[in-house]
Amino acid sequence: DTEQATSTETTPSFDREQMSPNRLTAYTEYSRQLLQQSTISVEAFVRNRLLQARDNALDAAALTGAGGSAPTGITGVSGVTNISIAASPTWAKIVQFETTIASGDADMGRMAYLTTPSVAGILKTVKRDTAGNGFIWEGPNNGSGSVNGYPAFVSTLVPTTGGAHYMFFGNWQELIVGQWGGLELMADPYTRLKDATVQVVLNCWHDVAVRHGVSFA
Repeated sequence: DTEQATSTETTPSFDREQMSPNRLTAYTEYSRQLLQQSTISVEAFVRNRLLQARDNALDAAALTGAGGSAPTGITGVSGVTNISIAASPTWAKIVQFETTIASGDADMGRMAYLTTPSVAGILKTVKRDTAGNGFIWEGPNNGSGSVNGYPAFVSTLVPTTGGAHYMFFGNWQELIVGQWGGLELMADPYTRLKDATVQVVLNCWHDVAVRHGVSFA
């Protein structure tokens, strides 16, 4: 514009992600005899395992939740790009994940790859190019490895369907996990009192949302 021209007005637009609570429950039982015989804290052990079950269920829902009475995971979100790899993954296909997200101006934030241990094993044996300059996956599976210069993780919660394995890439800051209230962890020593059994139930309420589908492939 010229030195004193009036600036052109623009109107920003905003998205709205509406979340609603979905109840997540885990429960188990242990005998009173175990309490008498055990040399470890049974209560702490059971609590930790129930929390681990909750975390696993949340991770699975965040990836492939079907919606309805459960959260909608990444695979069901509009705007997420599906990249098909017919056979063994190639360097070009792995880079395509990054290119796709960059084309949507979404290559920012906490970018990382996530896949199954089996796919990670394959990527560790496939060269990046014909000149033999390194493998697609470099380093261990514990999160300190890298693919295409980004952190790479594995999880057995990443789904496999009919022998096909999933791989995710994106800005994980765009994945929101909501929680309503705290965790409700209750021990019921009465219902099965005649069996000398204690029931422990965990209830919590969560939902998952992806702010921008183009942030994932």
